[in-house]
Amino acid sequence: MLEKTFDPKSVEPRLYAAWEASGAFKPVEDPSAEPFVIVIPPPNVTGSLHIGHALNNTLQDVLTRFHRMRGKAALWLPGTDHAGIATQMVVERQLAAAGNIGRRDMGRDAFVAKVWEWKAESGGAITNQLRRLGASCDWSRERFTLDEGLSAAVRKVFVQLHKQNLLYRDKRLVNWDPQFQTAISDLEVEQKEVDGAYWHFAYPLADGVTYQHPIAFDEDGKPTQFETRDYIVVATTRPETMLGDTGVAVHPDDERYKGLVGKFVTLPIVGRRIPIVADDYADPTKGSGAVKITPAHDFNDFGVGKRAGLEAINILTVEAKLNENVPAEYQGMDRFVARKAIVARAEEEGWLKEIEKTKHMVPHGDRSGVVIEPFLTDQWYVDAKTLAQPALKAVESGETVFEPKHWEKTYFEWLRNIEPWCVSRQLWWGHRIPAWFGPEGSIFVEETEEAAYAAAKAQFGENVVLTQDEDVLDTWFSSALWPFSTLGWPEKTADLAKFYPTSTLVTGFDIIFFWVARMMMMGIHFMGEAPFKQVFINALVRDEKGAKMSKSKGNVMDPLILIDELGCDAVRFTLTAMSGQARDIKLSKQRIEGYRNFGTKLWNASRFAQMNECVRVEGFDPATVQQPINKWIRGETVKTVAEVTKALEAPSFDEAAGALYRFVWNVFCDWYLELAKPILNGDDAAAKAETRATAAWALDVILKLLHPVMPFITEELWQKTAEFVGPARESMLISAKWPELPADWIDAEAEAEIGWLVETVGEIRSIRAEMNVPPSAKPALSVVGAGPETKARLARHRDLLLTLARLDSAREADATPAGSVPIVMGEATGALAIADFIDLAAEKARLTKEIAGHVGEIEKVNKKLGNPDFLARAKEEVVEENRERLAEAEAAKAKLEAALGRLASVG
Repeated sequence: MLEKTFDPKSVEPRLYAAWEASGAFKPVEDPSAEPFVIVIPPPNVTGSLHIGHALNNTLQDVLTRFHRMRGKAALWLPGTDHAGIATQMVVERQLAAAGNIGRRDMGRDAFVAKVWEWKAESGGAITNQLRRLGASCDWSRERFTLDEGLSAAVRKVFVQLHKQNLLYRDKRLVNWDPQFQTAISDLEVEQKEVDGAYWHFAYPLADGVTYQHPIAFDEDGKPTQFETRDYIVVATTRPETMLGDTGVAVHPDDERYKGLVGKFVTLPIVGRRIPIVADDYADPTKGSGAVKITPAHDFNDFGVGKRAGLEAINILTVEAKLNENVPAEYQGMDRFVARKAIVARAEEEGWLKEIEKTKHMVPHGDRSGVVIEPFLTDQWYVDAKTLAQPALKAVESGETVFEPKHWEKTYFEWLRNIEPWCVSRQLWWGHRIPAWFGPEGSIFVEETEEAAYAAAKAQFGENVVLTQDEDVLDTWFSSALWPFSTLGWPEKTADLAKFYPTSTLVTGFDIIFFWVARMMMMGIHFMGEAPFKQVFINALVRDEKGAKMSKSKGNVMDPLILIDELGCDAVRFTLTAMSGQARDIKLSKQRIEGYRNFGTKLWNASRFAQMNECVRVEGFDPATVQQPINKWIRGETVKTVAEVTKALEAPSFDEAAGALYRFVWNVFCDWYLELAKPILNGDDAAAKAETRATAAWALDVILKLLHPVMPFITEELWQKTAEFVGPARESMLISAKWPELPADWIDAEAEAEIGWLVETVGEIRSIRAEMNVPPSAKPALSVVGAGPETKARLARHRDLLLTLARLDSAREADATPAGSVPIVMGEATGALAIADFIDLAAEKARLTKEIAGHVGEIEKVNKKLGNPDFLARAKEEVVEENRERLAEAEAAKAKLEAALGRLASVG
């Protein structure tokens, strides 16, 4: 007999170990089996499971388990990312906390060895946490972005791209983190709003040049008064960068400055003559309309400098201190100390015209927390624009599709405006760049050191000294190869032949460019076809009010704690049910508790079935059942199988979960088992045997359908129900065959018959709830104008109606009795006599008051949503919350108005 309750804490680890030990996570070896492949978005080796991981990996596991049960060679390939900067930071902190020397004192080889030690001891935490989530990955194929095979793939790709002139070394601006002293990607830059200022500086015109500057204007904006100026005003939020200015830009159509284009200013402090250039980047409507240009320290200025042929002068060291390219008194100063010194000097010398306080966005390193500097340095770049063209065509042609489709727009926008991809990082942990520097500025890019020396000897005619590049590759570079490198490329492995391209990628919207697009570029370039057929973009998990989760807000939900408290199945079902397209997930603990109750409902239904000897029967054929309720549940099961299958094929996870919930809770538990009780407790042996077998069959189908979403409770029930009696299971549920049921098992007569009963009872229950009829009350039901079929149904199901609807009687009548509420019963009208059980005046007053409350709420919310200022200023989640409140209030009002209308017929 089943235990009284399901105990996730004891069941989950036991079942997961059994699944893994059985080899069920591996794809079937049947050569005729169609592959279904997902490569996991590799979590950082430093990471721990957060709610976003839980969502993403739950959806991947749902798909993998579904397709595995359909007989496909389902491979969910796991692995982790070496996470260059994050891992290096963790180990450096550990060394410092233990009082050890820093990495630079330790030396590269010793430090990298320490990182490998850390990885061996602590790097597996995230994969063990994925097991807690029930992830059915093929762990025998687990990969790591720095393992030997993937490292070989990275070197080959780097070398091939270089030989194809698609990868090169160049001096360009990068996001520079002064604390870690490395370039970082845009994804690792966090924009923070800070209090700052625009300092307005007057740069003196050189060579005695003056001009007439407008200082007053008429109503049409035309200048009416001028003053003679021998300077031009520029504004900056970073005064220290002025020491690297090499130009001033004005718009070519700005009448104020047209005569100054081609003239020069003398840069204060430095004394450098710098030209005034015309460029569309300058906006005449902002500030003075003139912009100081520092090509080496601003991304926009870098572009202006390129177009105007301006020199790029780097004034910072890697620590963001001022270097030898500035006047001596500023050399060695921290950038922010220099800022104060320059502003003080400008004020003292009279060229500080204004300080305009402002709030503005400033880039910070997401891990270091320090202000990021645009920094001019030699780095390695991939020609992303060339590689992007086939990746664009693959999505435009439908070779790869995005779900939801609107994310294609994001993909297109990024790829159509793509810049060269900086792939080098000034770190020690990562794939060291396979490039060696030789004499006379020569560079040799080869897969091995031996090959580099051979190439150098061929060029110079003798052995020369080579030095390998100290830098490593951007973590995203190795991740871009993930769909094919993990399958064995560049070797021509059986896995690569069978499982590439993969089927579906499930990932977040925030890395469509950083990861998805780059995998598309690399996959098409090196494999000749896109790496996946479908990209499913999962939603963002927010708190129950729609706010983004953050530690500072204290609203973070830890999935491991939720699993400990409520069970893995409840967490998984919640995330699946809430994964509708084009909306974020508002997660609350109460919602998860609700779906835990769903699991309890299934467990109790299984116990009921077991106690009533509903066991599987060898050779039972649902096609032969005779009882109407068994024909009905058979048809409902057929429809649910089709609905869930279609939803998971799409995939529409919320639709699949919704169909499962309705069928299990409403159809099977609330209706079928209740309708079956009279038969199970009756004397008709044949009907009883058929109903027991049908109930056991339907429960088996439920366990199969629900298994991809709630794997633990379904597997436990699958095994435990077979222990009771009946034929032995052929396999664990994880390996069972997905149900395929014929459409002709839907019986129209049974559907109409039982549908009539269900609708009638449901309507009576709804009226009782709306009208506050006491649970103990048993009103009479009169049926007026019944035809032969309704009369027959009433006679057949009278006892069930009395029991399920809690009625005193249910009989035909010639007229509607006074004090009754009408109910539609096909061609007939039911009349529920409730006047004796409620206070009509009090109920009318209650309903009227509640309707008025909703009217007030609707007016208040409509006023907000009709206010353009509110829509412009309010956060997106606040606006969405108000829209939901409006919809709920309108629905509640309509329901209460219908109830009030019914009361009017009572008297």
